[in-house]
Amino acid sequence: MQELGHSCIRLDQYTICWVSVMSCLLLAFLYVGSLYVCWSTLPRDHPRVIKRRSVSVALVSAVSPAFVKLWMHWADITVEESLWELMGVRLKGFIPASVLPLLLITFFYLGPLVQSALDNPDGFSGELHSALDVQSWRMCVQDAAWLRNQVVAPVTEELVFRGAMLPMLVPCTGATAVIFIAPLFFGVAHLHHIIEQLQLGKDNLRAIILGAGIQFLYTTVFGVFAAFIFLRTGHIVGPVLCHSFCNSQGLPDIGSALSRPQRSAVLICYLTGVLLFLVMLFPFTDPFLYGARPVCSLAASQALEC
Repeated sequence: MQELGHSCIRLDQYTICWVSVMSCLLLAFLYVGSLYVCWSTLPRDHPRVIKRRSVSVALVSAVSPAFVKLWMHWADITVEESLWELMGVRLKGFIPASVLPLLLITFFYLGPLVQSALDNPDGFSGELHSALDVQSWRMCVQDAAWLRNQVVAPVTEELVFRGAMLPMLVPCTGATAVIFIAPLFFGVAHLHHIIEQLQLGKDNLRAIILGAGIQFLYTTVFGVFAAFIFLRTGHIVGPVLCHSFCNSQGLPDIGSALSRPQRSAVLICYLTGVLLFLVMLFPFTDPFLYGARPVCSLAASQALEC
């Protein structure tokens, strides 16, 4: 019998890895497959398609805790913490887990945020007014596409690909390697957009594959960051809020920054933001701020992240 922290694992490591990887693959397949349960020729941004898909992924994310519970039974794993705590849904350390990771990603996007303010005729005050405008928020919550991108996708994807999958992979890979392995499931899951692009027929196959490759790259990179935040804080709320923020901002448009008259100032903001992000990454995710992290009880060795 091998004891891991508060966990008790009775199966050999090979069997645990096999069960863990297959469980994650099945969960990823269910999440993506649920999008195509009711096939439609309508585009993915059509309100009817958005509502239908939002319901389907919400159902998959709702059963993901049961999925983790079944995995614990199959892999013969027991933990002292509750299932929800294991998946990062807990109260202790909730406020810093909500604020500090979001502040980190805001540092990273300092350049694009300054660039956006420069593009606004009213400058920074105009950007702030837009962010705090109640009417603007009311219009957003009535927009199906906005709700999908800012609420449904971040909550369901983080609960499935971080909250459910990371605990299942940690006993197999360890706390460090899982940060780079788990996001591959997240990146591959987004390749289904190739099917949608082929259905629309707006681009040639080469352009579609190139776009899918770029999307796979940045979703995987974000997945590494989200997995790191989850392991360091033991909370799912940080990855959810960062996911929503990144969806609202998109990829930084460095090309546009280079073409503007104030490019030196904007590039300095880009560089400053990245430096702040790197400098504050570990202090802002110091486990001391968040208390004991249940997912770390599954790790065979207490790596830096745990």
